[in-house]
Amino acid sequence: MKDDNLKEPDLISVIVPIYNVKKYLRRCVKGILAQTYKNLEIILIDDGSTDGSAKLCDELFKQDRRVVVFHKENGGISSARNYGVRAANGKYICFVDPDDTVDEDYVETLHDIIVKYKVKLAICSHRVLYAGHKTAVDMGTEESGRIDSKTIIKRLLYADGIDTSLWAKMFTRDILMKHPCPEGREFEDAAITYLCFDSVKYIGINLVAKYTYCVRRMSIAQKPFVKSKMDLITATKEMHDYIIEKYPKLRLGAERRLMYAYLSTLRQIAIAPVTADSVECLPVVWQYIKTHKGAVLRDTNIPERDRKALVSTNFGYGFFRFSLKMYEKFRHVLT
Repeated sequence: MKDDNLKEPDLISVIVPIYNVKKYLRRCVKGILAQTYKNLEIILIDDGSTDGSAKLCDELFKQDRRVVVFHKENGGISSARNYGVRAANGKYICFVDPDDTVDEDYVETLHDIIVKYKVKLAICSHRVLYAGHKTAVDMGTEESGRIDSKTIIKRLLYADGIDTSLWAKMFTRDILMKHPCPEGREFEDAAITYLCFDSVKYIGINLVAKYTYCVRRMSIAQKPFVKSKMDLITATKEMHDYIIEKYPKLRLGAERRLMYAYLSTLRQIAIAPVTADSVECLPVVWQYIKTHKGAVLRDTNIPERDRKALVSTNFGYGFFRFSLKMYEKFRHVLT
């Protein structure tokens, strides 16, 4: 009789989509190689990099037998992630973005959740590190448990410890094969995470921060607004419609989540330099907020930050833009 204790640990694939991130890539992969969970397949997807990242990927491949490298034409992060999922041999998959870092027990923590709660999808928390800061903002609550997917979706709608990012989560491969990232669009996380949640009955959580999301010095204030940023609204409208049809009692949460997408897009328009795209998109975004904010404000469950942002729009776009710029300027004092 075979001793279960001698069974080889589950193979876990860690997918890293890469495009022109040579400056951060070695640090990122070093953190994955140092994981306490050793049975890994580290899949580096070079998405047509032109800055030397491709060569660095090949160097990292030579340093550890667990590293696998694929080079492909540039197709965007969705294309790279989908490529990685198709190539993965692991029973479970997790993601790491190349400019972020992970704790040494990132993979082990997620796998432990899956084993402990006998689930196919696990969630941990993260921290946010702003460029130039020494201390990260910890988003974790240390809550743990096995929660039904509908409750997780409701919490996602209200940003109650659950977000749309694909990182800081672990999935069985079949979930991601069933729900690939939409290619040719931005905000691919928002387009599929809720579908992944809804594809299982229960989800395991351990909301300790094991992933560090690094916000680069190049902020959106230095980047022109482009129309593709409206993809967040598109993805969230799809989420909104799906949830209202399947879970009518979550309508208020779906409305709140959609309003958040409009507010987030408005923020990007307000901070970034004016472009033809921002001039075209601003009236669309502003009109939706103006028309729908009353109903959302009546929802007592919305996060306080949403409430303050919506109230600030009562004084016009100029005031909203000015107050937002002041917040961004002094963010280091507030975080």
